[in-house]
Amino acid sequence: MKRFGLALIYTALAGLANPGHADVAAAAALRDGDMKKLGFHSEAKPVADTEFVTFDGARLKLSDWRGKWVLVNFWATWCAPCRKEMPMLSELQAELGGDDFEVVTIATGRNPPPAMQAFFAEIGVDNLPLHRDPKQALARSMGILGLPITVIVDPDGNEVARLTGEADWASDGAKAMLRVLIGRNGS
Repeated sequence: MKRFGLALIYTALAGLANPGHADVAAAAALRDGDMKKLGFHSEAKPVADTEFVTFDGARLKLSDWRGKWVLVNFWATWCAPCRKEMPMLSELQAELGGDDFEVVTIATGRNPPPAMQAFFAEIGVDNLPLHRDPKQALARSMGILGLPITVIVDPDGNEVARLTGEADWASDGAKAMLRVLIGRNGS
């Protein structure tokens, strides 16, 4: 019993010493529904700084979002689960997007820009980026196998969690978990 008490005190002090880690642990504890598929890493993993492009071809890297939490969603125009999930990501961006959080969508592989535009138009999404990873360089460097895959990146540019498959990112549980993660517990 004494060991358990010491472990509890140590864990609490470690959480106070590293508030970002404490937020991740608190967020992980809130997973329910589809979010149970979200796997939080025991240690944050550096994200590859491999280039991808905007719809118009301007070069980007995930490090361009340093300083904010980023939910990165890899998708494709031919992916049926992506079609179902994208409106939920749009709702999430509308509600939580801002200076400290952003949903970044990246079409990976062969996704012709006109097909990407048509995909978003058909499902009524107009607030998410049409970024592209046409040669799958970023996807390969991040170990993206299958679609959709969503990765949560912390403000320091580290992957803290990953979800394979579709999920209801607009659910109350997902939003509550993300609010804790990004430090908006009361919003």
